[in-house]
Amino acid sequence: MFKAYGHVNIKATHKSTFEITKEDFLTERGDCIIGIKSEKACIDLPNELRKLLKNDNTYITIEIEAEGIKDVIHAYGSNKLILTSPKSIVIRKSTYIDERTLAIKADKAAKDIKRELIDKLKNPNTQLTIRITATDTTQKNLKTNNTQK
Repeated sequence: MFKAYGHVNIKATHKSTFEITKEDFLTERGDCIIGIKSEKACIDLPNELRKLLKNDNTYITIEIEAEGIKDVIHAYGSNKLILTSPKSIVIRKSTYIDERTLAIKADKAAKDIKRELIDKLKNPNTQLTIRITATDTTQKNLKTNNTQK
């Protein structure tokens, strides 16, 4: 689990991705960003979680919550993930991968996230909580790791 914060320029209208960044600013062009001042980027994730994310058989759940409003996004890992970005995390509906990509084949992008949650994130004082859970679907005992550690 880690935290990020809202910003007055959060629009969350992007059709294929959403992003959480360590940057402390957001321009009006950043229509995929849902949180800034993040405590983590891809490079900061625990090694055990990174290992699971880099597996084609990993099912990923991303829970986001602010002021009691929660949304859940489901996606998949890939053995092609790089996970080296020191600045951000991007979840994609597509299979495109770069150093910021944490998950692919997501069931939601920024535009699909609950509008009530996005409205809360337009306030810079709103804290966003992010929990990422990864499960290897091929393991008999379903090996799971998350960002609570």
